[in-house]
Amino acid sequence: MAAYLGILGYIYFNQRSLLYVPDTARPTLGDLASLGIREVPLSTRDGLLLLAWFRAPAPGQPVLVYFHGNGGSLGNRRNRTRRFGQAGLGLLMVEYRGYGGNPGSPTEAGIYLDAEAALNFLGKLGFGPNRLILYGESLGTGVAVHVAAQWTVRGVILESPYTSVAAAAQYHYPYIPAALLVWDRFDSLAAIAAVKSPLLVLSGDRDTIVPPRLSRALFAAANQPKQLFSAPDAGHLDLDDYGAQDAVLAFIERHAGTSD
Repeated sequence: MAAYLGILGYIYFNQRSLLYVPDTARPTLGDLASLGIREVPLSTRDGLLLLAWFRAPAPGQPVLVYFHGNGGSLGNRRNRTRRFGQAGLGLLMVEYRGYGGNPGSPTEAGIYLDAEAALNFLGKLGFGPNRLILYGESLGTGVAVHVAAQWTVRGVILESPYTSVAAAAQYHYPYIPAALLVWDRFDSLAAIAAVKSPLLVLSGDRDTIVPPRLSRALFAAANQPKQLFSAPDAGHLDLDDYGAQDAVLAFIERHAGTSD
C-alpha cells in the first residue's frame, strides 16, 4: 500500500513533467528561410512573447496553423514545415510557452492563450478564421479542437487525436484512477460538437501512445463533413510513411477557398 501511494503521489505531483516534454533550445530556420519562412513574435494576453514561424500564403492558398505535440519543438517539425512551404501554403507554426526557447511553463490554460495569440497575430495581418486551416498533432489536437470550437475555420486536421488527456492517461496508467487526477484535461470530446468546420482525422492502427479507439471515438462524435484516414500498419510517429501527408494536402486542396 505504501508503495502504491508513493507511485500515485509521484505521478500526481509530477504529471506536467510527464505530459510536457519540451526541447527548450531555440530552433533555427536554416534552409527553411529560402521558402519565405521567417521568425515572428506572438504576444500573449498574459504578457509572454513567443517565437513562431510564419510564411505568407501563395495567392489563393489558406494559412495552415500548426499546433505540435507534447515533445520536442518546432525544430523537430522541419520536414513538415518544408513540405507545407513547398506546397505554397501559408504557415504559422506555433511554438508553445516553455518550448523552443520560449518563456513560461506549459499548462492547458497557458497553451490556449498561446493559440489565441496566434489567431490574433493572423487577424492583424488580415487572415480571418475562414482563411485558416488548423492542424493539431497529438497533444496539439486538443488545442486545435479548442480553437475550432470557438471559430469556424476553413478546415481542421487532427493527427492521432484523443477524446481527452484524462482518457489517454487512464490508458497509460490503468492501475491508478488517473483520469480523476489529471489537471490539464484537454477535453476534446466535450468540445467537438461545437466544431462546424470540415474535419480530417489521421490515425495509425498500431498507435500505442494514443490508442486508435480514442481517435475513432472522437471522430464518431464529430459533425459532418468529416473524413478518417486510417493506416493499419502505422504507429504514433510514422503516419507520414503511410501517406498521411498526401491525405493532408489533398484535404487542404479541397478546402482551400479563401472567400469570407
